Amino acid sequence: MGETVQTQPYGSWPSPIDAALAAAHDGHPDDVEFVGDEVWWTAPRPDEGGRRTLVRRRADGTEESVLPAPWNLRTRVLEYGGRAWAAVPGGSGPLALFSHFPDQRLYAWEVDGVTEPRPLTLVSPVGGGLRWADPQPMPERGEVWCVLEEFTGDAPSDVRRVLAAVPLDGSAADDRTAIRELTDERHRFVTGPRVSADGDRAAWLAWDHPRMPWEGTELRVADIGPDGVLHGARTVAGGPEEAVAQAEWAPDGALLYSSDRTGWWNLYRDGEPLCPREEEFGGPLWKLGQRWFAPLDNGLIAVLHGRGGAALGILDPATGEVVDAVGPWTECASTLAVHGTRVVTVGAGPHRSPEVVELDTRTGRARVIGAPHEDTVDPAHYPRSAARTFTGPGGRDIHAHIHPPHHPSRTAPEGERPPYVIWAHGGPTSRSPLVLDLEIAYFTSRGIGVAEVNYGGSTGYGREYRDRLRERWGVVDVEDCAAVALALAEEGTADPARLAVRGGSAGGWTSAASLATTGVYACGTIRYPVLDLTGWGTGETHDFESHYLESLIGPLAEVPDRYVERSPIEHADGVTAPFLLLQGLDDVICPPAQCERFLARLAGRGVPHAYLTFEGEGHGFRRAETMVRTLEAELSLYAQVFGIDVPGIPTLELGT
Repeated sequence: MGETVQTQPYGSWPSPIDAALAAAHDGHPDDVEFVGDEVWWTAPRPDEGGRRTLVRRRADGTEESVLPAPWNLRTRVLEYGGRAWAAVPGGSGPLALFSHFPDQRLYAWEVDGVTEPRPLTLVSPVGGGLRWADPQPMPERGEVWCVLEEFTGDAPSDVRRVLAAVPLDGSAADDRTAIRELTDERHRFVTGPRVSADGDRAAWLAWDHPRMPWEGTELRVADIGPDGVLHGARTVAGGPEEAVAQAEWAPDGALLYSSDRTGWWNLYRDGEPLCPREEEFGGPLWKLGQRWFAPLDNGLIAVLHGRGGAALGILDPATGEVVDAVGPWTECASTLAVHGTRVVTVGAGPHRSPEVVELDTRTGRARVIGAPHEDTVDPAHYPRSAARTFTGPGGRDIHAHIHPPHHPSRTAPEGERPPYVIWAHGGPTSRSPLVLDLEIAYFTSRGIGVAEVNYGGSTGYGREYRDRLRERWGVVDVEDCAAVALALAEEGTADPARLAVRGGSAGGWTSAASLATTGVYACGTIRYPVLDLTGWGTGETHDFESHYLESLIGPLAEVPDRYVERSPIEHADGVTAPFLLLQGLDDVICPPAQCERFLARLAGRGVPHAYLTFEGEGHGFRRAETMVRTLEAELSLYAQVFGIDVPGIPTLELGT
């Protein structure tokens, strides 16, 4: 017999999903790769200080973590990082190459040996030092080719990036001159090289300030001489208004790439379209080494594609037909690897957390081979989520994911409407995926609804939708979030008096701006935000995004007043609702100084708020204890403001 359904106010329902459980399942496997017949990937360890480890699935199906604590596989290139490892099979076992987060040195490790990882590069005392990403092993040359990010001074902009070759013999571990640079400094940013099967050519992407990689990149190709030197580098695709997201060599030597020249990231083979559709076969290049497609030996291409979500499929270039893998995975991460007829990615769905998925293209069978989803609580407590499209100002579409309150044995008193929290994603050139997230279930299972808004500027819906935010950041995103909140209230889904807004990074900006200017929300949670555009755009952030505001706001020299008008710090007097401000003290992307100036503007105004800071955390929280503290604090804020009785969590002290 089922449980008796009890009546209890929204927000006060008992839930088996506590903050510790949500924190333990934060993060997901990433950077999948084949090492011979084996599949390897990186995985988070929130309860081990937030480090990432390397996981190996042997050919017999056994799985093991091969990088013990305290090794932390993570690169700081572009600060957001990216692919930080590679491995090659060897006679005595695989040789793994990886970047270690604390010192950013590149290491080599004979995984089946008894020795410790040995450094391949030195530590530079200058600025942020030497950093490495997107490695491409070249064992026949005794090298690994990577992106080198090298600081030349202490300022965030004192940096250069080139392609470089690191000797595998360790001779560069204490000698900078042993590192062989493959490219010059013509471009500010580069991705890792992709080498053709015959070893004769290399391809990579490059771009320069003020463009971001989703605005305009160049696809560069060079010939590789017998001495390993690149010759005749030339641009073969892309430009200031065309963003090439990825490039790969087909087994027959053709150059494949994903370009948004038509307004959608579609695939091209030597410049000819393969499957022209109003769908995305690519995405925003926030991290080096992201992959949305991979060519198979038989001429087919594994692709991640869709409108909104990204599904795994197999493209036949001869017909333009795409056949999707069958399974519950409606959203795949931008990581993909192939070997023979096998394809591996990381997939998730509305009721499944991210897991490593393998597709056998001979049989069409897809199966989970790593990080399998486990129902740690009764799935009856998961949200019943839905994708919806709302109408915004001017009749524009706004895409959102709605997660209503849901509990198998609780219902609210008749006539009561639930509180809702509007989630604004970071980026802002990004997107919220429709997947199982225990952080969302933490709220919905207690009777608090969540609405994730993929506001104008989000990816997955074509360049026109993405460009809605050009020079309109702080306007379109704020309007779209408010439009969804008010629509939910008007249709009776949400309580108009109990609406909150929440976001991190760019989403923290949207949350702060929403509290300062809309009057829609009763409270808000602001996580590691941008708050002061003038400061952020003049040296307070890292090099990668230091010119991002030129497209989001406009050139500072031309529209300085706009930087002031849009900044939440300049509208602090408009903030009257209680809020929670969360900040990592090691954040170099959105530094604590912005929060401190914002709070100084609020001093003495009597606005209830809390400011929680975390040592050892950067941009985004990785440690289990941090995530537990922030989730419980957020729930306590809503309980106090919405008048909800939530037993069992620490009370957040709100000062003024």
